[in-house]
Amino acid sequence: MTKWPWRSVLVTGASSGLGRALAEACAAPGVTLHLSGRDAARLAATEAACRARGASVAARVLDVTDAPAMAEWVAGAGRLDLVIANAGVSGGTGGATEPAAQAQRIFATNVTGVLNTALPAIAAMAEQPPGPDGLRGRVAVVASLAAFVAAPGAPAYCASKSAVQRWAEALDAAERMRGIRLHAVCPGYIRTPMTARNPFPMPFLMDAEEAARRTLSGISRGRLRVAYPLPLYLMARLVGGLPPAWRNALIGRLPAKPASD
Repeated sequence: MTKWPWRSVLVTGASSGLGRALAEACAAPGVTLHLSGRDAARLAATEAACRARGASVAARVLDVTDAPAMAEWVAGAGRLDLVIANAGVSGGTGGATEPAAQAQRIFATNVTGVLNTALPAIAAMAEQPPGPDGLRGRVAVVASLAAFVAAPGAPAYCASKSAVQRWAEALDAAERMRGIRLHAVCPGYIRTPMTARNPFPMPFLMDAEEAARRTLSGISRGRLRVAYPLPLYLMARLVGGLPPAWRNALIGRLPAKPASD
């Protein structure tokens, strides 16, 4: 049996990386999982792994930037105890100017895609009766420790993660009065296909399974900001607090993240 209390969980970006690890960590007998992703084959693999753990799984190939499809999917899921807006993309400058199409794609997925997930979920939860914990539901937004550092090598990524981190933390104050909690999840470097191309050092790099455990543990303890690992979080806050010119000069010495394909 899972040690997590949620019986109905929805996860976007569940076809690989942290999303798959979160789905598998929540999977257990008596748990219903609603999973989405853009890659049908990889999503099917996640579905099979979760079913093997005893969960009931409803998987659907979706792009979080499709607002009508997302609204229909979330509304049709029934009661939701936990929604994790995890789907995201990254991209760097490769040492040059960030391509315009890449910046637009990152914001469309990491900001608009999160809103396309979280807003219908909040609306649905507001109509649900409270659960055993007195809450109508929880919505977790996966940001990043990059939210605290305006890195010149990945401007759109850092800005998009900062936007959703601040949005979730600000909105929680009002939504908790309706019995809904929001959580801003800010992980450090996770060993996934997204980070595999990074040509720079990634301190405290962790497996997706460990990141999922830390994420769910923080949510279950009611933490508004779930930031980990602590040493890297403190480092990000320190570097992010430097004067912009100093910060850019410091980070500019590192190899730049490649631009997206």
